[in-house]
Amino acid sequence: MRPDRERATATSSERGFVIVAVLWIVMALSTLAMIFSMYLSGSARALSVNDTALQAEALVSASLELATYQLLLPEESARPSHGSFHFRMDDADVVVAFKSEAARIDLNFASHEVLAGLFAGLGAEKAAAQEDADRIMGWRTRPAAGATNDEAALYAAAGLGYSPRQSLFTHVNELALVVGLPPALVDRALPFVTVFNGSSSVDPQIAAPEVIAALPDKTPSDVLGQRPPSSNDTPMTTAASATTAASPGSGQSNTTTAKSAAYRIETTINFNDGRRTASEIVITLGDEAEPYRVLSWQDDVEPRVISRKRKGL
Repeated sequence: MRPDRERATATSSERGFVIVAVLWIVMALSTLAMIFSMYLSGSARALSVNDTALQAEALVSASLELATYQLLLPEESARPSHGSFHFRMDDADVVVAFKSEAARIDLNFASHEVLAGLFAGLGAEKAAAQEDADRIMGWRTRPAAGATNDEAALYAAAGLGYSPRQSLFTHVNELALVVGLPPALVDRALPFVTVFNGSSSVDPQIAAPEVIAALPDKTPSDVLGQRPPSSNDTPMTTAASATTAASPGSGQSNTTTAKSAAYRIETTINFNDGRRTASEIVITLGDEAEPYRVLSWQDDVEPRVISRKRKGL
């Protein structure tokens, strides 16, 4: 009887080991299934985000194409300086506003007087505004051959680990690198400056009051008499209909309307599910072979275009 009892005990132990092994395998498979489920869920969310980004990029590209078409359709002399339009595509409502870069002061070509006027209008003391304009001129100007580089010495004395570019600004954010400019003043100036105007001229028909006030020979009545165009204005102002800007009440034209081949396009996308994105792109107009070229592209900006209410959705 003892051998049979020993065999029965051994068989019972083997069955116990098998059951434990099976339980471990089941637990491992369950853990693997849970991990795989989490991976699929994460992948689905990632794909959804990527799909939204791709959809938004396609809509912004469509807005660029449509804006370029509106700008190149008329003759150059009748080209609108600003305008807006609206369209629907891919279950999204898209509002587009465009404005010539001539509405902004070009950091590379603006005179010392205009730069000082801008900073003074934004809150800087008169002496400080003159000094800030000097520093911008020093940043963008190469010293004469053999002359002492006093501008670079100022940066070294300030303990900065870099020297002034002493060449053209490549981006408006370089303004923050100019020695002596308060960060708060830089933030206030950024909406009114550009590096894409390509001229020292400004179009007062579409410029902001802060820009108009910085122009030479402008009186308070000139500034108050100019109204920056709304984002929803139609492109009524053209180079043909307004070649000069007259001072209110003067009856005479005293400022030539500036032109620029560069345009700033603001696109606000409202998706049906409530999501909202905004992009700001600067383009320069070309020809039939290359209608436009992108100079700057910034996504996830603060929407400034007034959204239209969607009907029948």
